[in-house]
Amino acid sequence: MVHKIIEWSLRNRWIVLLLATGLFIWGIFAVKKNPIDAIPDLSENQVIVYTEWMGRSPQLIEDQLTYPLVTNLQGLPKIKYVRGSSMFGMSFIYVIFEDDVDVYWARERVLERLSTISNTLPGGANPQLGPDGTGVGHVLWYTLDAPNLDLGEQRAIQDWYVKFALQNVPGVSEIASFGGFQKQYQIAVDPNKLLYYKLSIPEIISAVRTNNNESGGRKFEMSGIGYIIKTSGYLKSLEEISNIPVKNQNGTAIKVSDVATVQMTGETRLGIFDQDGEGERVGGIVVMRYGENAAEVIDRVKSKMKEVSKGLPEGVKFDIVYDRGELIQESVDSITTTLIEEMIVVSLVVIVFLFHWRSAVSIIIQIPITIATSFILLNAFDISSNIMSLTGIALAIGVIVDNGIVMSENAYKHLSEKYENWQEQQNTKHL
Repeated sequence: MVHKIIEWSLRNRWIVLLLATGLFIWGIFAVKKNPIDAIPDLSENQVIVYTEWMGRSPQLIEDQLTYPLVTNLQGLPKIKYVRGSSMFGMSFIYVIFEDDVDVYWARERVLERLSTISNTLPGGANPQLGPDGTGVGHVLWYTLDAPNLDLGEQRAIQDWYVKFALQNVPGVSEIASFGGFQKQYQIAVDPNKLLYYKLSIPEIISAVRTNNNESGGRKFEMSGIGYIIKTSGYLKSLEEISNIPVKNQNGTAIKVSDVATVQMTGETRLGIFDQDGEGERVGGIVVMRYGENAAEVIDRVKSKMKEVSKGLPEGVKFDIVYDRGELIQESVDSITTTLIEEMIVVSLVVIVFLFHWRSAVSIIIQIPITIATSFILLNAFDISSNIMSLTGIALAIGVIVDNGIVMSENAYKHLSEKYENWQEQQNTKHL
């Protein structure tokens, strides 16, 4: 069979060259289409369910949230297993599906099941899905270099301006903010004053919620002009919260300021983000969407950052602290250098030992064609270009070159012997 293929190839060399050229062109398009990343994605096919129920202990979270969610999510189709994790105020459920399951199909199945079990959970606990990213989806970390702004203002810029702008970049699943203070109004109640005025915490909560509301009326026309009636009741300052009446005692209104202290402060933090030992910073993590090209996503995010920088306050700029694009570029440069070096070494070896440049060309041509064809197979099996796959290609080049050298040397040897025999026959005839 092999002899017939070789014989057919020798007799139809132009067809073989045409097929090789077609494979090489197809491979070039495959190289451009193939996703590029620095590290292979070995994470499991999972969907994360996150539930926040602040102020509760881990044991209560385990009993009221984690256990009911785990037991109800175990019956999903094409599922491997379900893991649960409980901590103070938060519950995490990791639903692991089989490797061949589409991630978005899996997310739909989890959402369907959550819609049926959410009513059985405690009030205020609303399960939600995590981002559609993977365990290696953190492709870019950045901080805000803002020496003239405090941490609360920096976090407000990150949460209400930068985050929304970068989330619109194609291929980005989530922008996870970190550092700084999340501004909030806090009402610190004095228990002695509550006892004196005979009030309770639920009464204060109800009063604040009732006064922080807007409601619509109706529309009416007068003199050809339409008017819309509505109430404007959203709280906008510390003074408005302090002046909210809680209860009426003997004709006197008991306000929030009479039993509590209202202040603007930051949410309680469990940690800080310090950069290079120079102080706290505020920033974000760019989480790449499942199956995206990491190199292209990073380039798009950096381009978007240039646009966002124009709207930042004076003196505020981005400081990229982790960029996987640099590692990706180093990986590509490494394989490119390896290919060039191997092609040069192969050429020298063949020319020195065979002293035949046509044999060297025939071997060198195999390298780019084979590499281009390998990227066609990478796309077919949905494998990205990363350190592992590119290293495998670089190692396989040695096998390709060895085969080419052995075949060329064998052909060269047989042709030499045949030529010598032919010369002997010619010399015999002359004699």
